[in-house]
Amino acid sequence: MIGERLVEDMTADERDRARRVDSILPVLRAAADHADTTGTFPTGHVDLLRDAGLLGLVVPEKFGGLGGGLRDLAAATYAMGTACPSTALAYFFHNTSASRGLLPLEAIDAGLFDADEIPVVRAFAEKVLTRMADGVWLANFASESVKTEAANITIATTASKVDGGWILNGEKSFGCATGVADFYLTSAVLDGHDTADGIATFFVPREAPGVSVRAPWNGLGMRATANNGIRLTDVFIADDEALAVPGAFPKMLTRSRGSFVGNQLAIAAVYTGCAQNVYDEALAAATSKTFADTGNPVASSPVHQVLFGEMTRQLQTAYLWLRYQLTVETAEPPFKSKQDVFTQWRLGKGSVTEACFQVALGALKAGGTSAASMQGSAGRALRDLAMGLVMTFPAERGMLEVAKIATEAKANELFATAPAEVG
Repeated sequence: MIGERLVEDMTADERDRARRVDSILPVLRAAADHADTTGTFPTGHVDLLRDAGLLGLVVPEKFGGLGGGLRDLAAATYAMGTACPSTALAYFFHNTSASRGLLPLEAIDAGLFDADEIPVVRAFAEKVLTRMADGVWLANFASESVKTEAANITIATTASKVDGGWILNGEKSFGCATGVADFYLTSAVLDGHDTADGIATFFVPREAPGVSVRAPWNGLGMRATANNGIRLTDVFIADDEALAVPGAFPKMLTRSRGSFVGNQLAIAAVYTGCAQNVYDEALAAATSKTFADTGNPVASSPVHQVLFGEMTRQLQTAYLWLRYQLTVETAEPPFKSKQDVFTQWRLGKGSVTEACFQVALGALKAGGTSAASMQGSAGRALRDLAMGLVMTFPAERGMLEVAKIATEAKANELFATAPAEVG
């Protein structure tokens, strides 16, 4: 299994789930270059993933899913990252939707909700999980262009109560699978609230009246993710398609193991898979191509020896950070506190993505002028891995937050609401 290059001690059940992932990789790999060139998500991949049962990878079996966990998701996004990082990234964001089902149920079990709130919270959470298990693609829309100093993600989209439901207005600047997913799982702030207690979650159908797609995203990073974002103009969402219980959002976040919803390291696995692939291709090219005068492999030159030595070091750095993070987030019983796991991730995310980018940069140098093509493996990986330098937060912000945690005993909040005057 390709995923075993990252998760080296898979159980028998994990291997069975990983086989499903391996079965689709040839199709992803064959479509990757065209998808990148055109900047479009291959819509056939939705059926491919659905037919393989992979849209329910991390959904418990009792809800109809495959019963996988974070180890499965990391192995899957890593393996897909070796074939088509864009698809791997979009798939990652679909799977983050599961947190909106799993964490509320854990919060119920922990006694965090009142008796009258439990039926509403449970119904929404189970709807998230059963839809995923049934093969529904969910695009997880939280990020917006509005920024505040207090948090990484600021929610300015509003939800106003009307008879039978809610009216949503706002704009989401980042969310893979725009125009592809069946539903946009969308965060918005309830009227009358100005803290994270007012953040609610809504199922927004792709074709709902008032939903439109933003201008095409001509991004530097993974170009085939359908990452245009959406605009919501007076979009009506029925009550039973919303989790609008005040305080539900921060309560569910308290149940995550480390990073805010407990699955963020799987995005770093995408980048690591991409880095491994470009490393493998660069090494294959350098060892098979020979010098015309000596017949020796190009890889034997001192310059290439230095480049591959550094690329190997950077790649192993990414693996070490990622594997340790995976251990601290999945070990039973836990051996680190939630804050320690959080702190580890704030350092680890930047360390992994910076290291992976350096691997692509080394591959570009090793390939020389003839390999410096937009369609070549090095050129595409360099662009793909550039996204990791900024997505969610750059390495510098992670280090700053860790410094504040260490010196001020103050953890950074991930989500905040925008001031009322923003709009």
